[in-house]
Amino acid sequence: MRKLQIFFILINLSFIFIGCDNSAPKIEERPNIVFIMSDDHAYQAISAYDTSLIKTPNIDRIAKMGMLFTNASVTNSICAPSRATLLTGKHSHINGKIDNVSPFDTTNVTFPQLLQKAGYQTAMFGKLHFGNNPKGFDQFKILPGQGSYYNPDFITKNDGEINVTGYVTDIVTDMTLDWLESERKKEDPFMLMYLHKAPHRSWLMAERHMDEFTKKEFREPKTLFDAHEGMPAAKVAKMNIHGDMGWAADSKLYPDVMDEMGLQEQIGYDKLRFEMGVGRLNKEQRVNFDKAYRRVAEDFKKNYPNMTGKDLAKWRYQRYMQDYLGTIKSVDENVGRVLDYLEANNLMDNTIIVYTSDQGFYLGEHGWFDKRFVYDESLKTPLLVSWPDRIKAGSVSNELVQNLDFAQTFLDVADVEQPNDMQGESLIPVFTNELEDWNREAVYYHYYEHPSEHNVNRHYAAITKDYKLIHHYFDLDYWELIDRKKDPLEQHNYYDDPTYADIKIELHKKLNGLRELYGDNDSLSKKYIDEFMPLAKEGKVFGVEKPILDPIIEKWEDSKK
Repeated sequence: MRKLQIFFILINLSFIFIGCDNSAPKIEERPNIVFIMSDDHAYQAISAYDTSLIKTPNIDRIAKMGMLFTNASVTNSICAPSRATLLTGKHSHINGKIDNVSPFDTTNVTFPQLLQKAGYQTAMFGKLHFGNNPKGFDQFKILPGQGSYYNPDFITKNDGEINVTGYVTDIVTDMTLDWLESERKKEDPFMLMYLHKAPHRSWLMAERHMDEFTKKEFREPKTLFDAHEGMPAAKVAKMNIHGDMGWAADSKLYPDVMDEMGLQEQIGYDKLRFEMGVGRLNKEQRVNFDKAYRRVAEDFKKNYPNMTGKDLAKWRYQRYMQDYLGTIKSVDENVGRVLDYLEANNLMDNTIIVYTSDQGFYLGEHGWFDKRFVYDESLKTPLLVSWPDRIKAGSVSNELVQNLDFAQTFLDVADVEQPNDMQGESLIPVFTNELEDWNREAVYYHYYEHPSEHNVNRHYAAITKDYKLIHHYFDLDYWELIDRKKDPLEQHNYYDDPTYADIKIELHKKLNGLRELYGDNDSLSKKYIDEFMPLAKEGKVFGVEKPILDPIIEKWEDSKK
């Protein structure tokens, strides 16, 4: 009996020693997720993509630690619909947020709700753009609507509406770091959405960058004076840097200087927009603004009498780039602050970090600013992702990925079941270069907000790595075929070129297949037109000019007879 007792004691001790063996496999902790998104940040304005405009060493760090995507795109290039897609994992026609006018259907289930339910801590700071009470967050402090660059207001979960003195990019970062340091439970995984207002129009950079950037000169894009031949929708769009930008709100020419020079407002409420932005600066901030921008105004007044139309377009391009890129300078600095915190607190190894934008943006290409079109500068969005031990440092992917994929990717990362009605795909096979589990050949795009500001026609498209097939409809109705390899600047329409006959047939098959796959069709398009047009007729759609609007209303009403 004594020998038997000793035997069992030895067996138990052996299990204890085995359990203490550091070489035994450990249960992997669920990774943290840090999702960083700016508003209208063009991939051309990140030096990991292009070094000719600005250096962004901190954003570039994410690419050096992980993967840079060269073919990331959005499903609908406009702010609120893009954000609705990334939260729901559904195309606009399914989640219902097709434009900036329509309300977001709050019955949609979002990935933060599912992560929160699965035990993740969730927090959001910065710009959401729609809704005042985002679901699925333990903590949030968000800007109302577009928000303000200076001394911004915030809607908060616990403190109601607050106002904070300072520059918005710095403030959003302060809030983010405070949550990481003071509110976050160290023992639980977290999902953090760190969302910047910059570089959204109308661009106001931080005081510390005004003197430097208002003196910079930037290279002009090759298509700054594009004539848009063979592309009717592009020809009538109201996005030209010279002619469709405001002298005051966009180019920061003071209203009193405009009056002195006899310059008329080129866009609605231009002087008011200036006052709504610059008017928020306090006395100290205004001194620094005036120091830089009064000099700009005086130089312009001096040179204006001898400037041609082309000279004015070039001047306005430089003014645009100075302010736009100046706001990005502070975004990069503040992304660096967050990365430094993660490193200093040993949070890098088990954290997936994403940097992206809600869409791309035109930086003078085709003569434009803004987004909306399916052409590359608008369609494509920056995407840089790091995830140590899963993503190879310094890797590059040209796979066709979309903001549609974020929701399912984050759920997959967290090992949370993905709802069947989500339409994206997890990007983990792309992250880990296991491409036998990834077979996407084309992505789908659909833009809806027309008639509206910038006069960009409704259109949908199938995009492959080599081509785009685009159908413009209501009120223009025609097709475009873009050869992305032969014509990377996208200045030619090859749809009626007989040498593309077979390619056109194949692209139509792909487009029809995508529309069937995602549940889009002409009946839905007509439904959304019929819901939108009464609002446009009642003047509830911002920025559309009456000479453009009236014929579209008449055509729509005739179609209803």
